[in-house]
Amino acid sequence: MASPPLAYRVLARSLRALLPLAGWVHPQLATGLRGRRESAREFADWARNRRQDHEPVFHLHAASAGELRHAEPVLARLRRHHPDWRWVITWFSPSAIPFAADLPAVVRGYLPWDTARETGAFLDLVRPQASLISRMDLWPTFAAEAERRRIPVVLIAAQIGAASGRLRPLARRTMRRAYGSVTAAAAVGAEDVERLARLGVPRERIQVAGDPRADQVRDLVAGVRPAARWPALARGAVLVAGSTWPRDETTLLEAFRQVRDRQPGARLVIAPHRPTASHLRALSATARRMGLPAPVRLGEATETDSLLVLDEVGPLAALYGAGQIAYVGGGFGSAGLHSVLEPAAWSLPVLVGPRWANSREAASLAVAGALAPLPHAGAAASLAGQWQHWLEDEAARAAAGAAARAVVDAAAGAADRTAALVEAALPDYGPTITPS
Repeated sequence: MASPPLAYRVLARSLRALLPLAGWVHPQLATGLRGRRESAREFADWARNRRQDHEPVFHLHAASAGELRHAEPVLARLRRHHPDWRWVITWFSPSAIPFAADLPAVVRGYLPWDTARETGAFLDLVRPQASLISRMDLWPTFAAEAERRRIPVVLIAAQIGAASGRLRPLARRTMRRAYGSVTAAAAVGAEDVERLARLGVPRERIQVAGDPRADQVRDLVAGVRPAARWPALARGAVLVAGSTWPRDETTLLEAFRQVRDRQPGARLVIAPHRPTASHLRALSATARRMGLPAPVRLGEATETDSLLVLDEVGPLAALYGAGQIAYVGGGFGSAGLHSVLEPAAWSLPVLVGPRWANSREAASLAVAGALAPLPHAGAAASLAGQWQHWLEDEAARAAAGAAARAVVDAAAGAADRTAALVEAALPDYGPTITPS
């Protein structure tokens, strides 16, 4: 059995006991506590009143919105080939909630806290044929309880950076038994194979399948018409800045002020990573200090508004399609760059902050000439210069955008390969999917 180390079990139980107290002073933690209580009731209600015992049930877990997006095209292909499978979807972070709501599931909610009592109760209610973990969010006690019940665990879109904290000695010792119990792992790249093996996944259970996110963004682009959804963005050259943080926004607004001096028709749409009321107020205050017009909420905008803000989570991937240039946030902080594949799928050239080198997708775009990173010093001036260049030289902008789309197209087929690997790990249900 992949029992977690004793120290981890003691720490997990201790922290679980303290969580209600911490929730009094940490709003996001309180949200998670409340959400897990509600989810536990929903799982129990579904198991008692709506579950059909003859239907095979599968579990999909993603830490947050990004991980769920990676899993989405794999889920779509498994559903297409196995329409009788029923899905239970869980997440760890509330950022996944808007995305999970659009996915087909018999029940969905927060993954329980990683204690034997709560995780075991969840698995006994759901009784899944298998558990699919998107990316790397496998928890030690969950893995142990799944193995105890002989539930296969499959990692999909598994990717781990060279600097990941999971590779540190203490983390590896804590997680080794959990990763060692994995039935199969669909790695994104060849470099992930070695790192997964270091974590404890048996090497013979790892296959390189690619990144399903490429298929997800290709599917999205094929089915969305941004001009009909946001007619206010039909005029002028629009830069869409997605998943931004305050440091990104300060740089963007300063660059926008410079660009407008030469291109009065330039327009900027900012989509904050967390568009809370306090964040939007701070963004408006920064714009006013710089002498810019107040940002107009996208749902209230007209064609004459030059500075707009998206005040909801969810539509960003489609919103990129309304732009001509993209900026992707996260490149000034330590949490990591957000997804550059979404704007690339729309054939947009991409701008990012200076901390981008750990993103493989960004590196691929940079090699293709489709991505322009900003320096640490003089970032706003550099952004304004590249922005101005792409506004004035449409041929250069189109060439960079075409190169971005070519990177996405070259990665296509990963969702089929991953879905086929899932089937191969479950011999009672396949094979029906032919990898491309």
